[in-house]
Amino acid sequence: MGRTAGGASGVARPMSPGLIERFLRLFTDIRPGEVQKALLLALNIFLILLAYSLIKPVRDALLLIDTDAPQTKAYLSGAQALLFVFVVKGFSRLASRVPRHILITWTTLFFVSNILIFYLLHLSGTPVKTLGIVFFIWIGIFNMFIVAQFWGFANDLYTDEVGKRIFPLIAFGANLGAVFGSKIAGWIIRPFGSFNLMIICGAVLLVCIALSRSIHNREFRRPGTEIQEADQASLKDREAQAKPLRPGGGFKLVFRSRYLLFIALLIGIYNFINMIGEYIISDVSTRVALKAIESGTAAGMTMEQLQGKFFADYQFLQNVLALLIQLFLVSRIFKWVGISGALLFLPLIALGGYSLISFGALLILVKWVKALENGTDYSLMNTTKAALFLITPREEKYKAKAAIDTFFVRGGDALAAVCVFIGTTYFALNIEKYAVINVLMVLLWIAICFLIMKEYRKLKSGGLTA
Repeated sequence: MGRTAGGASGVARPMSPGLIERFLRLFTDIRPGEVQKALLLALNIFLILLAYSLIKPVRDALLLIDTDAPQTKAYLSGAQALLFVFVVKGFSRLASRVPRHILITWTTLFFVSNILIFYLLHLSGTPVKTLGIVFFIWIGIFNMFIVAQFWGFANDLYTDEVGKRIFPLIAFGANLGAVFGSKIAGWIIRPFGSFNLMIICGAVLLVCIALSRSIHNREFRRPGTEIQEADQASLKDREAQAKPLRPGGGFKLVFRSRYLLFIALLIGIYNFINMIGEYIISDVSTRVALKAIESGTAAGMTMEQLQGKFFADYQFLQNVLALLIQLFLVSRIFKWVGISGALLFLPLIALGGYSLISFGALLILVKWVKALENGTDYSLMNTTKAALFLITPREEKYKAKAAIDTFFVRGGDALAAVCVFIGTTYFALNIEKYAVINVLMVLLWIAICFLIMKEYRKLKSGGLTA
């Protein structure tokens, strides 16, 4: 139902969209009455990613062990995956006892209190190596969990039809937050100091709590006549949305649903592939930098400077690609092939890229393959993964999504680190062989995509996935 205004004859006529609405329509299909909530959610996830980006330099400052060693990454990723079992169980129990705005408030305050504890431990002179390992594990839990919780909240606010139009805009806030956060951290780390960034991060998270509660309260203040018809369908049970979720654990929800289990497997497999890819680009760039130094073509730069320059360029490229894909392609892809069809874009890109690398791992090729892969992941894939839960019950939006986006992500990372360690230690695999492993895993990934698409159609048509 569009906005109307009375003319001279008293006949209602549609109002023209405002300036902001017209601008946003360049990037997504947004309709009257949808702008404010969408922008508030985009601002919320922008600040969440900004907060995370602010404390990433603290992690780098604290962690003085060799985190590039595959076995160390396996230990830390494995520790994170194990801890996620308890985190998800605790979150599921809390979600069954308090309404969503209290749930988000308490869990976010918990992380803020953790940040304060780390800051105080640093001031008290706790050994840096010990603090660094604990902080590395904690930040891996924090950034996965806080983002999963946000997308559970966003899924709870929209129907499938509205969400698939609005999510590309909201996800753009996440991409922008990551880019701006890294820049802001670089600007203020010298005057404030790396550890004081913790306090700024905590303050930003408090603003996120206020935003979430404002968005939640807004849904219960608006009279039904002011809500779009499509939006009304998602708000018929507004009273139910203010109540705690039904009892049940996140892992139990995942394992009793084929749809959720396939999504979990997809997430684990993709993170395995991505971690192998990161090992490939790290190894190739290191060998190229060493060769440049040995041949005298490094222009006087040290190993650290060469690597720093390469990865700065690489990360800038992937961030630019992510922003462009998010702005101009994601909403259009959703419109052309739907949410389930969008699942196939990233694995097809990965299949082509790693197939090329398997014939010869040139640095420029690896750089562009990984930048395009990560750029598509941070934009299209992240938006698609979030939108897959639009058709699920509320319990699955919060509890199952938290389990999938935490435990299965870190589980995939840990398995990839173990694979790299075994392959390099016992089989002397070269980079091209690791690319072949990724090609085989991508084929499995594509097969799971088709299984998810099948279950998605069942759910859309009212079928069962259990």
